[in-house]
Amino acid sequence: MTTTHNLGFPRIGANRELKKALEAFWQGTITEAALLQTSCEIKQKHWALQLKAGMDLVPVGDFSLYDHILDMSCLLGVVPPRFNWNGKQIEHNTYFAMARGVQKDNEVIAACEMTKWFDTNYHFIVPEIHQLQQFKISSDALFKEVEEAIQAGVNAKPVIPGPLTWLWLAKIKGEEFDKLQLLDELIAVYLQILERLQQQGIAWVQIDEPILVLDLPAAWQSAFESVYTRLKVKGLKCLLTTYFGGLGDNLYLTTQLAVDGLHIDAVRDIEQVKLIADHLPSYKVLSLGIVDGRNIWRCDLDKALALLEATKNTINNELWIAPCCSLLHVPIDLENEIKLDDEIKTWLAFAKQKLTEVKLLQLVLDQSETDISDELQASRAAQRSKQNSTRIHNIKVKQRLAAVTDKMVERNKPYTARRVIQANWLKLPLFPTTTIGSFPQTDAIRSSRREYKQGRLDEKKYKYLIQQEIAHVVKKQEQIGLDVLVHGEAERNDMVEYFAELLHGFAFTENGWVQSYGSRCVKPPIIYGDVSRSQPMTIDWISFAQSCTDKPMKGMLTGPVTILNWSFVRDDQPRSITAEQIALALRDEVNDLETAGISIIQIDEAALREGLPLRKKDWDDYLHWAVRAFRLSSAGVKNKTQIHTHMCYAEFNDIIEAIAEMDADVITIETSRSDMELLDAFNTFDYPNEIGPGVYDIHSANIPTSKQMVDLIHKATRLIPGERLWINPDCGLKTRQWPEVEAALSCMVDSAIELRERQRV
Repeated sequence: MTTTHNLGFPRIGANRELKKALEAFWQGTITEAALLQTSCEIKQKHWALQLKAGMDLVPVGDFSLYDHILDMSCLLGVVPPRFNWNGKQIEHNTYFAMARGVQKDNEVIAACEMTKWFDTNYHFIVPEIHQLQQFKISSDALFKEVEEAIQAGVNAKPVIPGPLTWLWLAKIKGEEFDKLQLLDELIAVYLQILERLQQQGIAWVQIDEPILVLDLPAAWQSAFESVYTRLKVKGLKCLLTTYFGGLGDNLYLTTQLAVDGLHIDAVRDIEQVKLIADHLPSYKVLSLGIVDGRNIWRCDLDKALALLEATKNTINNELWIAPCCSLLHVPIDLENEIKLDDEIKTWLAFAKQKLTEVKLLQLVLDQSETDISDELQASRAAQRSKQNSTRIHNIKVKQRLAAVTDKMVERNKPYTARRVIQANWLKLPLFPTTTIGSFPQTDAIRSSRREYKQGRLDEKKYKYLIQQEIAHVVKKQEQIGLDVLVHGEAERNDMVEYFAELLHGFAFTENGWVQSYGSRCVKPPIIYGDVSRSQPMTIDWISFAQSCTDKPMKGMLTGPVTILNWSFVRDDQPRSITAEQIALALRDEVNDLETAGISIIQIDEAALREGLPLRKKDWDDYLHWAVRAFRLSSAGVKNKTQIHTHMCYAEFNDIIEAIAEMDADVITIETSRSDMELLDAFNTFDYPNEIGPGVYDIHSANIPTSKQMVDLIHKATRLIPGERLWINPDCGLKTRQWPEVEAALSCMVDSAIELRERQRV
């Protein structure tokens, strides 16, 4: 019989119960006990859902109050010294301090660094280690959760990040050393963890090692063999789990590791299935990730069955089936979508439906097609509907894309010439100050937008209310003393969804929430067809904002690659084509902004690094079309128009040349959490254009001092001339509160004034 299992389930709850409870706890309106009660209810509900869907093994430990890598750091007792941990069981105040930072009176403790989880839009909390790092079990959260699951009648399969993946993701603080030197002590604690799980009656444990789909140095490849030879506990079986790509040159190594089963991603790399089946010893379980855990399209059951049946007929292994990765990256339940277009809805599957697909595949393999003939017919009908739908293709969009020339992705003059023209036109001071775009989204703003969408507020009244908010934001910025202003984005629900709603080729959900980090959730649009723009999307709002001030107003757009990477993307054509379709729509908007008198236009590419393939051999192709899409959207303006872009939390040093190829006049990036470490690339690469390294962390409630920001910019001036530096936060201010925003930005402006005075001296 084939075994069904799941690798992980969304944590936030169908109605974002976890988000609401977390934020209420942080605000002090509910107790820790109430937060934990909500967490328990979510877990119990999700376990029951997975059991009802027919999963033979259900993941436990995939739930987290903030982040699973942070959970593992706490389980291992890895807390940076600045948090003054007492060495006992890690409590929630320390846990959340690591995630969000701490500010007490005049003491500010910076949060741990946050960055993207492989090539997803999920952010994890980066572990911090040092040369004398010690490990010990310092959290009972996993073991308590396992006990809860057992008591609930769940056939629990605990999930933990693998030791080598955890160590690979960790960042060294202090003196550099070989991280592999820590393996002996690390493995000793992992063994203690596994022994405790075995004592709880666990039969299988899932150990996630996604770094096996990366290009690994030889020493790390060798470490896998050593680690898994030692990581054995009698009576406990280990399922080694890989996902987000193929094993490539790590394939033979992985199949021979001393584990009891291997899970592979058969969605991202179907070609590896036969190779692994040929090499995997017959006594090991082979788990095929056959249902896409990263996208929302319905599984083609016939194709999946063909692969499963072919594999089953050629191996002697026990066969398991599952989604290709954790379902953390998709919404919970399609049944909650009442208003979604009926035809498009038939093409989709969310987490709950994906588990149903896994179960259907098992039934066919173990019984016959006749047992689920109705479900198979429905699947086939959905595939035909999607393939033949006339709403997907737009001949005018295809013709326009075919007419794109190389000249259209080039500015009229190089940056060195544009810089002089822009300086004379904009007349900005040294170290100009600005923000990334958004300002706090208050309850009043959300209420107005919600009532307008529900038809309870007419367009005239809605427009008036948003204009009032824009005028308020502009005045605040003038009072603070910023040099380049923004309109605050009060009309925008989300930086991607807002534009998607105004473009053709997109569909939207009401409850399709996905966790980005902590309590931050996003609702990705669905790109189902060719993309085009029928009318301007931002002109009225930004023109009104410019009418409120004599200072330069920055037009704010989301870039083509970010819209692509932060959406659920159609799977019937290359992503590069979809990116260029979006770029052409944005090009029209950029040109309209310029015509309306906006001289500074920011095109955010927050997700450029996120889409980078995990294998370096695939980088050049992706970076070529991603950079081309950005330039296609931005290169149609005059030389005096200054193009900005912004990039969020990620490691950019290894793609700095591609970032320079984007030819943005100004780039802003996150550097505050990493203490300007992200600028290390400038030691060896002479970045030619202007840059704004973020000087304070907007994801923390901490209010930085002017001195702290001055110190950060001083670090930057060692690598980049002061005349090419901007001063700004590291991201948008949408999630913050006005008092902390005003205080932080005032300190930021003070730091710019001090830097200018020092420069004059």
